[in-house]
Amino acid sequence: METFSGEQRETATLLQRSPLIIAGPCSAETEEQVVETALRLKATGKVHALRAGIWKPRTRPGNFEGVGAQGLPWLQKAKELTGLPYGVEVATAKQLEEALRHDADFVWIGARTTANPFSVQEVADALQGVQLPVMIKNPVNPDMELWTGALERVMKAGIEAVALIHRGFSAYGHTDFRNAPMWQLAIEMKRRFPGLPFLIDPSHICGNRHLLQEVTQNAMDLDYDGLIIESHRDPDQAWSDASQQITPERLLTMLGDIVWRKEEVLSEEMHMHLEKLRHQIDRLDDELLRLLHDRMKISEQIGEYKKAHNITILQTERWNQILERVCRNGEKAGLSKEFITQYYDAIHMESIKHQDAIMNAHG
Repeated sequence: METFSGEQRETATLLQRSPLIIAGPCSAETEEQVVETALRLKATGKVHALRAGIWKPRTRPGNFEGVGAQGLPWLQKAKELTGLPYGVEVATAKQLEEALRHDADFVWIGARTTANPFSVQEVADALQGVQLPVMIKNPVNPDMELWTGALERVMKAGIEAVALIHRGFSAYGHTDFRNAPMWQLAIEMKRRFPGLPFLIDPSHICGNRHLLQEVTQNAMDLDYDGLIIESHRDPDQAWSDASQQITPERLLTMLGDIVWRKEEVLSEEMHMHLEKLRHQIDRLDDELLRLLHDRMKISEQIGEYKKAHNITILQTERWNQILERVCRNGEKAGLSKEFITQYYDAIHMESIKHQDAIMNAHG
């Protein structure tokens, strides 16, 4: 593969911006559409980089799958006219080479590619000897190890400027989102890699423009470093994903309405107040652990009784009664049914493990 170097690759400082705003159409459709959208995004004064889909992986054949490499010169022109760097999604070594040949300043690995270690490795091998920012979206399915593995493959290729993009996960059944946020997985990824920039992709999470601000605000409240969002000169006429795109002018309004929070504590008084509340949390956490310990001890006593009388560990009717009671009481306490169910499912499984250890102990 051809190697590239020089100032056009020295864009790692892009990832040092916070908040970092990357915007552009879902798909590059025509040169006029790309350039006009880019100029209007530049006019907002808020956008730091451009994005557009060139190769569009689609779930089913027959849908618009992107204009291909012929759209890259359009992005080059938009870059020249606006002075903004641009990036595209790549899924193969050939696509990466085409993007670099047309002065792409950064690339990202999409959700479908992240889910396939073979594809990630192909891109990683092609990145050897290249220095440019690489962003990695979470896989389509909620698998932390695939996301982590994709990141590790890219970093082992020698890429120093790496960022993560949270674009939501596929979920079975109807939800308000195109891809469920599953915030807990993103938070875990942030915990594992606290030094890496972390961006939200509200367009793919929402699937519609009406939830974009809410999801973006949620992300900023969780200390994300910016967003990559789809913006089109005329969203309703877009060739792909029309409902989740907004005009550059609407993007400017949305960004102005976001409350941008900081992780660091700005004064000693604020620090003291937070520490006082955190100590209260710590004490309550310690008490919760003591109560859980006591609960498991009682579960072990129940296990001893069941073993002595040949009673099964799982008592479905009893478990249903517990869930019904705690969900009802949890709702009164202002706790969501989803939280209570997940919390007590975990407690129940731990209780079963304790009882199983007793039931199957020898001696």
